[in-house]
Parts: sequence; C-alpha cells; structure tokens
Amino acid sequence: MTRRVAVLRPEPANHVTAARLAQAGVEAIALPLFEIAPVAWTPPDPAAHDGVLLTSANAVRCAGDGLAALRSLPVFVVGEATARAARRAGLEVAAIGNEGAADILRAASEQGRSRLIHLAGRDRAPHQTGVSTICVVYESREIDRSDADLAPIAGQVAMLHSPRAARRFAMLARAIDRSTVRLAALSPAIAEAAGKGWATIQVAVKREDAALVALARRLAD
Repeated sequence: MTRRVAVLRPEPANHVTAARLAQAGVEAIALPLFEIAPVAWTPPDPAAHDGVLLTSANAVRCAGDGLAALRSLPVFVVGEATARAARRAGLEVAAIGNEGAADILRAASEQGRSRLIHLAGRDRAPHQTGVSTICVVYESREIDRSDADLAPIAGQVAMLHSPRAARRFAMLARAIDRSTVRLAALSPAIAEAAGKGWATIQVAVKREDAALVALARRLAD
C-alpha cells in the first residue's frame, strides 16, 4: 500500500508541494507547522550596496512596495522558485544557486559583488561574508498543533524543508511512534535537525522541492 506524505511547510508553498505529490500519484497530508507574515521594514540605500540576496520566495512576497527601491541592483537567489518570484516582481536575477546561501554568495563574489542586501526571514542562518545589510521582511509564526493533528502521520512519510520545521516536527511527534515514520529531508543539515529514532531519513539529491517530492514518492512505496 502506498503511504501518504505529510507536507509541513507554510502556505502557499504547502499547496504547491501537495499538487506535485498528487501529480505523482501520492496523497498528501497538508499540515503546515508555520504561517508566513510580513514584517515592516525600510529599504537601505541601494547606492551603498552592489546586489540583493534572496534565499526564499517568501521574502519577495512579503517585501511589498519596498522592493521598488532595489530594482537597480542585481539579484542573487537560492532556488528556481525564488528566481521566478523575483522576476515577477520586476527584479533582475543575476545568478541562481541551488545549494544554499554559501553557494550563491560565491557566485556573487565571482561577479565582484560583496556588499549584498539580504532580504530575509526573522529565523535565518548567521550573517555570511558578502552580505553587508540584513533586512528582515517576514517571519514564520508557529501554528498550534494538537496530538490529534499529528496522529495521521503515524506509519506515513513526512517531508522536511527546513531545520526549524524538522526540529518542531520532532517535538510534536511525541504522540506517535516515530519509528514508523519515514522522513524525506531537503538537505543533510535538515536531516540532522530531525534527530534519531525514525524508520528512515533520506536526503534529496538536489536542494529543490521537485527533488524532495521525488524522494518522498519513493519512500511512500
């Protein structure tokens, strides 16, 4: 019997992943653990910077009118979904990386860009070389979940898109037997954040949602 796959990421990305699973013939359990909310921010002086770093499409969706002040700067993004969101917002995408912020920052450095503005979430990785200003434009707020909400995931597969989601899922899963749950993680760091005791934890071959869906599909068999 094919297992169901729990999608834990916030909306609207949750819906996108669930649709990909449906196309692959897998039933999704939509259970967002967080919701994305914009944070008021003031754009820095673009003349003091030489690029913009985007590590999530959420930053584009939540930045609002402030993005207009930065359209003169090249944008360095993580992931194709973020690139698409940036282009729709009228930004010039200079390079796309699929292996996290460190990867795209190297690409920016190779283009002589070392004073980037990072439009980020409140929960983010530490400041990195190549970023001169961090602007928090959104935050990820926890959604209350009961033991009953988690019960349908027993014996199924869960997809993990971030270390924070992995840690929270591990905490919430106290009500189910984690040894029956298979995990599909987007990166080794995310797999590590989930802890031990699961039926299996496997990492996607690429750091992108389509690859994670493909992995979850295999684990569901």
